[in-house]
Amino acid sequence: MAQNPAKPTLKEVADKASFMEMALEEARKAEARGEVPIGAVLVHEGNVLARAGNRTIETNDPTAHAEIVVIREACVQLGSQRLPQCDLYVTLEPCPMCAAAISFARIRRLYYGAVDIKGGAVESGPRLYNQPICHHAPDVYSGISETQCAELLTSFFKSRRD
Repeated sequence: MAQNPAKPTLKEVADKASFMEMALEEARKAEARGEVPIGAVLVHEGNVLARAGNRTIETNDPTAHAEIVVIREACVQLGSQRLPQCDLYVTLEPCPMCAAAISFARIRRLYYGAVDIKGGAVESGPRLYNQPICHHAPDVYSGISETQCAELLTSFFKSRRD
């Protein structure tokens, strides 16, 4: 698993920030629908193929995490179960289910914002991509817009407790 291997160009930094801002927009929309505010954007050759927020409550589907929703949509658009030239931007470290789906889809790069110590499976918890059973590990870049991503989730859960 690669960790920020090369210094990016200014354009690459701007693109990453733009894609993560789109993911944050999707997270805010999810929150407005009463969902946990997590958003994802799936990019192929610099073009957005899919963007979504969590939809588990809306669809009564525990697998409708933002990552799964965009992977499904992108696979339909590309007519393939594999997404090897695609990059995924997500506001929170993927859970075990989503990390496995990212692996099975052969996604090239994963960019995420906030760490999920309790439920994450990339750099927290089971660290799926470091396991010998993992068939494909994407390059992983964490901490993209981390403060914004974490604050959105913290605010959401605080409002639920109050």
